[in-house]
Amino acid sequence: MPEQMLKFVDRDRRTPEKRPADMRRADFDEIYRQFDPDAAAEQAGRCSQCGVPFCQVHCPVHNNIPDWLMLTAEGRLEEAYEVSSATNNMPEICGRICPQDRLCEGNCVIEQAGHGTVTIGSVEKYITDTAFERGWVRPVSPLSERGESVGVIGGGPAGLAAAEELRRHGYQVHVYDRHDRIGGLLVYGIPNFKLEKHVVGRRVDLLKQGGVIFHPGFEVGRDMSFAELRERHDAILIATGVYKARDIKAPGSGLANIVPALDFLIASNRKGLGDSVPAFDDGTLNAEGRKIVVIGGGDTAMDCVRTAVRQGALSVKCLYRRDRANMPGSRREVQYAEEEGVEFAWLAAPEAFLGDDRVRAVRAQRIHLGVPDSSGRQTPEPIPGSSFGEDADLVIKALGFDPEELPLLFDTPELGVTGWGTVAVDYRTMATSLDGVFAAGDIVRGASLVVWAIRDGREAAASIHTYLEAKAAAAATAEAA
Repeated sequence: MPEQMLKFVDRDRRTPEKRPADMRRADFDEIYRQFDPDAAAEQAGRCSQCGVPFCQVHCPVHNNIPDWLMLTAEGRLEEAYEVSSATNNMPEICGRICPQDRLCEGNCVIEQAGHGTVTIGSVEKYITDTAFERGWVRPVSPLSERGESVGVIGGGPAGLAAAEELRRHGYQVHVYDRHDRIGGLLVYGIPNFKLEKHVVGRRVDLLKQGGVIFHPGFEVGRDMSFAELRERHDAILIATGVYKARDIKAPGSGLANIVPALDFLIASNRKGLGDSVPAFDDGTLNAEGRKIVVIGGGDTAMDCVRTAVRQGALSVKCLYRRDRANMPGSRREVQYAEEEGVEFAWLAAPEAFLGDDRVRAVRAQRIHLGVPDSSGRQTPEPIPGSSFGEDADLVIKALGFDPEELPLLFDTPELGVTGWGTVAVDYRTMATSLDGVFAAGDIVRGASLVVWAIRDGREAAASIHTYLEAKAAAAATAEAA
């Protein structure tokens, strides 16, 4: 065992420098500084190199974390990058936005032993950012070109991961996306303080250099029918994500200034990118000087409250019907939000929205957590007579997302979907009910994490390769006969 490792007893856990909350509130820059080489090596050396690496087991893409930590501790960064990128198409993005406290770091053996987890995410980010700076990250260069083409519908993490893997095999890959920039929610849904947009842009540029062809501003059904896309390509991957906002049924829910989370976040991100955003400029989707109430407890809700703080909100309050322990989002995000001045009303659910033409307050009621439901989570039960009010000039609904009706949008009723509206697939192959059509990411599993979308994209690409290989072999056999 290299002498640089197993230092968790002698060295305390340390993260990169975190910018003070009052400084963070004033801009949209990422909140952590970069690790310097010595600090990264020192923290990587805390890894126990355990025989059963639970960090790797609980990583959706099964990153070989102990090995690239060891290589980082030894100063062998280029090798560390090669190991890291072997299983993950976007390690620099996952290092920034993965909820490591619920995945790799939360299951670290030395964390369970009380020594504090290895700072896996920060080291992962450091490795790949360094690799980009030193020119070690190169475009995909297939050994040979193939004549078959694959159309990928959706330029988010699942689509981009699949595109890179397919291009690696030499396929002609075309990515179609409805937005004017490629990246999906990485660009328009996640705020800069978690993921600066140049990080996404350089990854997209790398795919372009590798021969992936992008078609931004392309909408299936408007610019070309789904049937025509299938004719154009030898295989199709549906990786559209889920964008349909869940709503809330309560008196007053139709009042003005009650908006979906994604509308608010897209407006903020577009403004940061320099776009003209009338709904932001006229104050509709701008929190500046206003009392903000966000409803929800997931990562999207945390993105909204922290964005509102940076826009100069007068106050920001988050209503969530369960308690802190039952939040679906990252615990770290809650901590950051509290540091930045967000107030949380735990065990509280909206009962009605009050106002004349526009919302002026939210009437909420206290919640008691009852017996567990079929999912194992305690059922929220309103407490009679517990109503209270929260003033609000802007209410943001962060209640989650459902899939759009793709069979209707694509005019393809034969495309099979589940009872939840997600695309039905054979999970062994990611194949849909249509020959040569595959699906991956949130449109299959429902709203989930970026790292799961990357895994799905990689698996779908492998299945598409197998499908096209078999198709080519069958054609060759038929021709020979």
